[in-house]
Amino acid sequence: MQGPCAAQVTRPSLSRAGRAALLAIALTASVLIAASALDQPLGLPTALAGIVAAIGVSLRARQSPLALARQVSWGVLPLVAGLFVLVEALDRIGTIRAIAYMLSQAAADPHRAALAAGTVLALASNVMNNLPAGLVAAGAVGLAQPPRVIVDALLIGVDLGPNLSITGSLATILWLQVIRREGEDVGFFPFLKVGLLAMPPALALALLCRVLMG
Repeated sequence: MQGPCAAQVTRPSLSRAGRAALLAIALTASVLIAASALDQPLGLPTALAGIVAAIGVSLRARQSPLALARQVSWGVLPLVAGLFVLVEALDRIGTIRAIAYMLSQAAADPHRAALAAGTVLALASNVMNNLPAGLVAAGAVGLAQPPRVIVDALLIGVDLGPNLSITGSLATILWLQVIRREGEDVGFFPFLKVGLLAMPPALALALLCRVLMG
């Protein structure tokens, strides 16, 4: 990685709107934790909390909420919807059940299965994005009930694997859109070049440590 790194960075003070945004984030997190603790779906609470936070911060800054709405990356919504459609399609053709069967068979040697499952899911996350890959893996785990070491390896794979490429994570796609609005850009191959150096060693070490823990 090349380029200068600023040693002295001036820390700006938070404005009133900034403090309101920080409070809104904290309240939104509290709402989501409460909904999760009550075993409730998170979609509607997240949407409502986001809308209330956006309106509150805009009013605090004495700006129209419409200006904030124009900066939202609305084009990501069809992408997310398409990813969920992909998961549903895979479920209907029996892919999740087939993966669950393979996990059940591999559980006879849980340590080897953990290494393989984590690696495969890490690579699959870059092919189909980690959102559908994670949902498919979660569905298969729910059916197969494999040993905990395999579940942990799958979590490691879906978490570290997407760091390989831009397409691996929805968060990376959103991050790219944000920095592009600020005049910066990171292409597919420069990201992949760094990802090839960073992701495989991190994945291998994390999986190995988990397997050695028993």
